[in-house]
Amino acid sequence: MTTAKKRVSLISPCFNEEANIEELYRRVREVMERSPQYDFEYLFIDNASTDRTLEKLRKIAEQDSRVKIIVNTRNFGHLRSPYWGIIQTSGDVTVYMASDLQDPPELIQEFLTAWEQGYKVVLAVKPISQTNPLIHRLRKLYYRFLDAISEVSIVKDATGFGLYDRVVLDKLREIHDPYPYMRGLICELGYPIKTIPFDQPRRLRGVSKNNAYTLYDLAMLGIVSHSVVPIRLAAMVGFLTGFLSILVALVFLILKLVLWNAFPVGIAPIVIGMFFMFGVVLLFIGILGEYIASIHTYVRNRPVVVERERINFNSADNSGHQ
Repeated sequence: MTTAKKRVSLISPCFNEEANIEELYRRVREVMERSPQYDFEYLFIDNASTDRTLEKLRKIAEQDSRVKIIVNTRNFGHLRSPYWGIIQTSGDVTVYMASDLQDPPELIQEFLTAWEQGYKVVLAVKPISQTNPLIHRLRKLYYRFLDAISEVSIVKDATGFGLYDRVVLDKLREIHDPYPYMRGLICELGYPIKTIPFDQPRRLRGVSKNNAYTLYDLAMLGIVSHSVVPIRLAAMVGFLTGFLSILVALVFLILKLVLWNAFPVGIAPIVIGMFFMFGVVLLFIGILGEYIASIHTYVRNRPVVVERERINFNSADNSGHQ
């Protein structure tokens, strides 16, 4: 009696990665074919690329039925599309990696070894990176700050590149988060996490899709999704500032009444006080706005993504290439 092979799903989101997609597929295929004890599928979710990415993916899928493709109707962003892709996988375990070749496919074997040892989550972490040193340093500081204020410990220097057991993804499917912060959600679930350090290479081809806005969006989402500390601090400082403002106003009033002619009230303290109060108020309105925006995303109840097309999902046999 033969035992059914375990099935490994691999997922890579892509947007305008025509320069990298063929090499990525080749390297992943080579890694997986060195492990014949597993069946595998490789899912690409294309975020409405405007270059030849989809054309190249179609050619790959024609030659290998293990390659599946989801094509989105539009660009649904750097969080929603990858999340939708990862919860569409069907394997006993899923490996997520970016399509820019900065996540080395050669680490897949180490992930699977740790999984066979019993770990439900295996994450690659990048204490060293060949990317922009300033950005890398700011990211390290941010994740340490996030870990300090979060209700659960956040894995430092993780990018999402890693392995996730089916039981973990089943929990994510139950959550129905319309705008998920994947790294935080994984830590919220509480499964033991195996970390594997790697030296992240520089992007050799193509253009990074991250910009100042996407980095800000990711940073604020991580904070508002996993910590109430900022809004609590805003409330506490607001109460304290309000109390001190009232106290200072009373002192000025008493001094003026007692020393009417000897105590002239100048314009400087009034202007300074006004600008200080407006600065504090606007800062706290901004923090409050981030939390309200997060709530608004949930109550709209819109789909994570809308698909235009699926390729190779109805293949009679996905265990081997055509």
